Amino acid sequence: MKYRNVKTEAGGITFDSKAEAKRWGELQMLARGGLIDNLTRQESFELAPAVRFAGEKRQKPPLRYVADFSYTEWQGDKKMRIVEDVKSPATMTRAFQIKRHLMMSLFGIDVRIVK
Repeated sequence: MKYRNVKTEAGGITFDSKAEAKRWGELQMLARGGLIDNLTRQESFELAPAVRFAGEKRQKPPLRYVADFSYTEWQGDKKMRIVEDVKSPATMTRAFQIKRHLMMSLFGIDVRIVK
């Protein structure tokens, strides 16, 4: 039980926390209301390709960031891709901060933090 989160099931889907399950419900309501579309869970983004370090027999896998949620929404007169991560202070790790930085640097996506 990492970070004391309680795995929660909602609508036949298991979420890592109650907060994540709650946010999924909110996003589904927004999608049903036509305010957002293309709603997905657990979208994976490759931040760095696989590499092999000197002296290592095996290749290290790509560095990935897996978003809690992604969707598109209208902002003014254009559609914007939104990526969200549900975070508590305990889960705002240095590793997450680096991945968030890379998301902006590589893809121009500012990961929204939902608390």
